[in-house]
Amino acid sequence: MKTHLVIVSLLSASLLTPAISDACSRAVYFGEDGQTVTGRTMDWFVSDMDTNLWLYPRGLERTSNTKTPFNWKSKYGSVVTTIYEGAAADGMNEKGLVANLLYLAESEYPAATADDQRPTLSIAAWVQYVLDSYATTSEAVEGLRKEEFRMVPILAPTGEPGTVHLSISDAAGDSAIFEYIDGKLTIHHGKQYQVMTNSPVFSEQLPLAAYWKAIGGSTMLPGTNRATDRFARLSYYINEATQTADPRRAVATVFSIMRNASVPIGIKIPGQPNIADTLWLTVSDQKNKVYYYQDTNSPSILWAKLGQLDFSEGSEPRKLQLDGNPDVSGDQTKNFKPAALFGFLAPEE
Repeated sequence: MKTHLVIVSLLSASLLTPAISDACSRAVYFGEDGQTVTGRTMDWFVSDMDTNLWLYPRGLERTSNTKTPFNWKSKYGSVVTTIYEGAAADGMNEKGLVANLLYLAESEYPAATADDQRPTLSIAAWVQYVLDSYATTSEAVEGLRKEEFRMVPILAPTGEPGTVHLSISDAAGDSAIFEYIDGKLTIHHGKQYQVMTNSPVFSEQLPLAAYWKAIGGSTMLPGTNRATDRFARLSYYINEATQTADPRRAVATVFSIMRNASVPIGIKIPGQPNIADTLWLTVSDQKNKVYYYQDTNSPSILWAKLGQLDFSEGSEPRKLQLDGNPDVSGDQTKNFKPAALFGFLAPEE
């Protein structure tokens, strides 16, 4: 009875809580013969986030750009989707590790104290640091658990608070979810953590997923754009969809599943002004190291084959200019152009 009451309370809260402005979704697909694919959507209430793709080589000297900077050198090359030319939102490195940054209203980062002398890392650099530094989820969990830096939030250029959580998955399908709750880092690590959306915090999403699993997705699934409903749908479809070793079919399957959790362009709901259009989707083929991207303003998909990119130390960072070019499509592996690095968004300290 107690468990039933908890589920009812969570369901009631999910129905009463207003939709947040950044309603992203992420899911990991397990195919046959080690075919692992991670998909994500980026939803935001403005139509343009100045999104581009970047190629970063090994050996790149990076800094958090904060007042007390955290500095590191990239161990692995990566392809990353950036926003506002100031933050890494999503990407995959050459080892098949994928990182996705999603909104979480409940995030609360460690407060600055006089005795905390650690350098700081802006959430705008969180994805990049992980992709630069780790080959597997287990390595990332071990490294981030040490908390060698203090995480600090930012304001988006639109003025929205930067409160996010991070999901990662590796080529073997191992996953981890990182959230800062009440100033403390919480980590959920395991292959079973395939899906992440937004509010409530991940520990409260899990019993909701169990509730819908008991009902059975073939009987009924919640259909709104709310984070809890998207979590339930993704949890069902990502495992019920055809599991295949064919990379083309696996990628197409994940795209279809992520579109099921997307918000169509122009959807406006009375009383819920923060329902946000899906601006873009990414799908990462982690076995074959191919990174796919689709702008929802375009019917076409583009991709880059990491195995054919030059990530050698000493090579230049390069950019694929997407902002202002919605018709870029197809294989863009050879079309990244040298570009000067931008500084990560950082708080005023």
